[in-house]
Amino acid sequence: MSPSLGPVRMRVPLKKVRRRPEAKRSAWELWKALPRVKPYLAPYRRTLIAVTILTAGTALFGLAEPWPLAVILNQALHEETASGLLGSIYGANPDVWKVLISMLLLRLLIVVVGNAMTVVNHYLGAKTEQNMVLDLRSDLFRHVQRLSLTFHDERATGALMSQINIQAAAVGNIVMVIPPIAEAALTLIGMFVIAAFVDWQLAILSLIIIPLLWWSFGVYGKRIVPRIQRVQELEWRSLSIVHEAMAMLRVIVSFGREKYEHDRFREQGQTAVDERVKLTVSQSLYTLGVQTATAVGATLIMGVGSWHVIEGKISVGELIVLLTYIVSVYQPLEQISGTVAMIHEQLVQFNASLGLLDKEPEVKESPHAIALGRARGRMAVEHVSFAYQGRQETLKDLNFEVAAGERVAIVGHTGAGKSTLMSLLIRFYDPAEGRITIDGVDIRDITLDSLREQISVVLQEPLLFSGTIAENIRYGSLGASQEAIERAARGANAHDFIHDLPNGYATVVGERGAQLSGGERQRICVARAFLKDAPILILDEPTSSIDSRTEGVILDALDDLMVGRTSFMIAHRLSTIHHADQILVLSKGELVEAGSHDRLLSQDGTYSRLYEAQTRDRRKGGNGNGNGHRLGPGSGGGQSGMVAWRQIGGGGS
Repeated sequence: MSPSLGPVRMRVPLKKVRRRPEAKRSAWELWKALPRVKPYLAPYRRTLIAVTILTAGTALFGLAEPWPLAVILNQALHEETASGLLGSIYGANPDVWKVLISMLLLRLLIVVVGNAMTVVNHYLGAKTEQNMVLDLRSDLFRHVQRLSLTFHDERATGALMSQINIQAAAVGNIVMVIPPIAEAALTLIGMFVIAAFVDWQLAILSLIIIPLLWWSFGVYGKRIVPRIQRVQELEWRSLSIVHEAMAMLRVIVSFGREKYEHDRFREQGQTAVDERVKLTVSQSLYTLGVQTATAVGATLIMGVGSWHVIEGKISVGELIVLLTYIVSVYQPLEQISGTVAMIHEQLVQFNASLGLLDKEPEVKESPHAIALGRARGRMAVEHVSFAYQGRQETLKDLNFEVAAGERVAIVGHTGAGKSTLMSLLIRFYDPAEGRITIDGVDIRDITLDSLREQISVVLQEPLLFSGTIAENIRYGSLGASQEAIERAARGANAHDFIHDLPNGYATVVGERGAQLSGGERQRICVARAFLKDAPILILDEPTSSIDSRTEGVILDALDDLMVGRTSFMIAHRLSTIHHADQILVLSKGELVEAGSHDRLLSQDGTYSRLYEAQTRDRRKGGNGNGNGHRLGPGSGGGQSGMVAWRQIGGGGS
């Protein structure tokens, strides 16, 4: 059937997860995305400079930390003769306790200052990271709202939620992994320089693990990164199943399918868990290999260093300093193995976010688009054709004009293209051929914000946000006063029932308006349209799912709403459109008839046969729902109504 103007979500098969283009990139190609971090880092470059300075300071304090211990070992415990800087400070024969106490205090000071710098560093780093993440999330959220409905119809909502709320954090994680790597690199360089003065052979030997680590990074990218991408896709699917189940909970409960949905989630989750476990084992083996390499390096240095002490080339204190450096450097290098695992995972997620951000909207605003004032509402559809992806033509060469203030009814069997036509008027999609104009201006030459300001929509499904009634009505005009909200509610015949609620306009409606009846939700939607006060009105079967008594209340409100506005009404109940200035009859995407109600009845065409079928069904009470208007597949019509519908060619898919 025709896609409605409301949201649509497609169910992705459980077993098969489609590979997206970004998931096919090699590990090294993922790193090409790093320059894209710069725009999000630029506003916080001063903070980053401070983080860099603090990182360098922390590394320097780390280099200084083992020296008081060396002095204690050499001068205090072994009572060696002080020389150089120590000799000038303590003299040739320093007092043991003086050296011991001063070095202990110095080491404590180094540790305290170093830790304080680390705390400040972490604070500034966290502030930078979280602001960068917020900036990327905001860009993604804004961009996703601009993407066409075709994109949203094909993409699972859970995947979008993951990319916006979870994966966007990758931009901050990528940046914040740089300081510890930089600190390890600075410590490594400083250690090598100092160690070279102490014992150049040990200094060179300490670098033996660097080639091994570099080789291991390549192995990680080739063997493990593809598994990260696979796990990411599976976890997207788990989130999508949860979102879909919560959105469809009423259907699930009504059909007693809780166990089926639970089993579905469990099966998908188990697949994701199995892949995550395999990934974790692979990452652990990688980390174990790196730790083994560093252990081999430390053992070699300890053995060679002990031999050099025995040979008298270096002192015990100098060996302690060297071993402390080795531990302080090898430990970050071991952490880098975990960092490599983390940064690759973050790069996968960051590339996925960039893939979403780079998605081109199908509906684009022209560089020369203009902003309209309040339109008069004269509209024309000229040779418009349109087809959804993978389908035959949905609309074919439509032509009609609507004068300002006219009421136009759109009728036709299911799948005729009625809602699609309305989607083109709002510019949810662009025509493949032809054009649509407002007051003679092609809507593609009007800014999207200006175009949408000209149109109010009341959908078949009354969609409300989870806030209060007043907030939902105010959505039509965000700056509206309480008085204007109540005036709009009166116009929609909603004020009385709202006033009778315990909290009145402050009543929280629940998610999607679950605390209200269908008729109450629809009247709030009509009030929202009243408040917007747009010159063009689209009514997509707004009374099709409510009882006849409530329908009469809403129709009265809609009659008032249509006064002075160009109005389009999609209707299956032909008894509700007698007053239309012109009626457009669609069949299989083509405009087959157009005219007033009386004129179309006199032509003995599609409209006449449809009207006679509905009138006959009303007399027989065939629809069984008490209002005798609705007819057609899925609309509650009785058997006689279904036969009549098929006789006039209805019942499209």
